[in-house]
Amino acid sequence: MTQKNSSSILVFISFLLLLLGGGYYWFFLNPSGSLTGESTSTTTQSAVASPDTLLVTQPNPTVLAIDGSVTMVRLVKLLQNGFSQQNPNIPITYGIPNGNPTGSNGGMANLIAQRVQLAATSRPLNATEVQAGLQAIPVARDALAIVIGASNPFSGSLTLEELKGIFQGQITNWSEVGGPNVPIRVLNRSPNSGSYTLFQEMVLLGEPFGQDGTNFVTYTRDVTTPILQALRTDGISYTTVAQAQNQQTVKIIPINGILPTDAAAVQNGTYPISRNVFFAVPKQTSPVVKAFIDFARSPQGQQFVQQAEFIPIP
Repeated sequence: MTQKNSSSILVFISFLLLLLGGGYYWFFLNPSGSLTGESTSTTTQSAVASPDTLLVTQPNPTVLAIDGSVTMVRLVKLLQNGFSQQNPNIPITYGIPNGNPTGSNGGMANLIAQRVQLAATSRPLNATEVQAGLQAIPVARDALAIVIGASNPFSGSLTLEELKGIFQGQITNWSEVGGPNVPIRVLNRSPNSGSYTLFQEMVLLGEPFGQDGTNFVTYTRDVTTPILQALRTDGISYTTVAQAQNQQTVKIIPINGILPTDAAAVQNGTYPISRNVFFAVPKQTSPVVKAFIDFARSPQGQQFVQQAEFIPIP
């Protein structure tokens, strides 16, 4: 073999070793490689769970403390009363202090801080909550309703793009969407609200809301009734269907021609702003917490879901 051929073989072997080494780094060591990204996605998905995945390893608390969604107040209260009839020796509170739920985001923070054993949330878990070992168990299905005052002369439908423009402050007059020549007054929910988070993700596609100003107000507390009462003839806001559909002072606007009061459209996702609502809990929990979740998902619990004007889970 000539010296030239030997050199060529050595170069080829060196190149091959570099290639194999780079492949090993990419697939096994590189923190930004595709396998790591897939693993993160799987972890997020696995946070949505069933009660069967919970590990009953913790002792029962003296009081079952729950906090979370203002949207889910009526549902949680109905479940609380129904569960207490079967388990009268287990006190249950909702909110911190009792009777004052702090919203989905506040409830999740209190759950992570171990101030409560269960959180009601109207949004999925975020990455921090998943990393903290929480799991979200669906208990009902719901949709956000876009609402205006009953005396507002607007009578049309909005597209998702128009709705996005309104809540980002780009569409500022009702005449731009087929209504009267009147400024639009946006009444935005508190950032502590799970509905705020969901709206930002599903309607604004993760982009920011418009800036507060004369005709754009963001509430600091997670409330519903004061917002609905303030809509009058020019305001617009959003809330859950359960909180809006029996209100005499508001009208619900169709989105893409579909109303969220169409239960089938909400259940199959045709209505574009629909969601599950959840109970969030650490994977390692107590017998009473698991029993409460099981009750919520049972046929009797799902009757309370309907009574609270949510849609039962499939």
